Amino acid sequence: MARYRGPVEKLERRLNADLGLKGERRLNGKSALEKRPFAPGQHGQRRTKLSEYGQQLQEKQKAKILYGIPEKQFRKYFKEAARREGNTGSNLIELIETRLDNVVFRMGFATTRANARQFVTHGHILVDGKKVDIPSFLVKAGSKIEIREKSKANTQIVRSLELTNQTGMVDWVSVDKEKVFGIFTRIPTREEVVIPVQERLIVELYSK
Repeated sequence: MARYRGPVEKLERRLNADLGLKGERRLNGKSALEKRPFAPGQHGQRRTKLSEYGQQLQEKQKAKILYGIPEKQFRKYFKEAARREGNTGSNLIELIETRLDNVVFRMGFATTRANARQFVTHGHILVDGKKVDIPSFLVKAGSKIEIREKSKANTQIVRSLELTNQTGMVDWVSVDKEKVFGIFTRIPTREEVVIPVQERLIVELYSK
């Protein structure tokens, strides 16, 4: 199925979750979810109680939309997470957090994961000195992520790094803002990743 191209804030309102899809707009208090905390449409304010399956499906949709991952790829990540030792749900989130587009976002080079994907596909990102233009590329602990020299003055990247003064930086990356590069120091634990997703329900859904 093709990637969703409509108003992304409608997705947040439909799922009743802040998925960080609007970046700076959200930081400025202009989030549509804050102004209208109910589903879009004529009957949006009539929230109905979801069935068990509906809750499981909703959590999967949250994760897919938050990270910008299509169904086929998401299912692939789940299978890999289930194959590994440990808690499948935690493995799933920890695995997805190593995607290059997500790491670029976590380092503050982009205000949203969608912008990070665009930077990667347009060839602005180097991994250990080599250009990588695949957003789903899995970054290894210790890898150096940097902005290509010609792109360091990109206004979007500069502005995004400025905003990290408000948002802060996660503990598993180390970033040099002046030289515009970062080190993905380690893979985060599930407890460190703050996202509005109950991965336990996703595991239940795929385990049926």
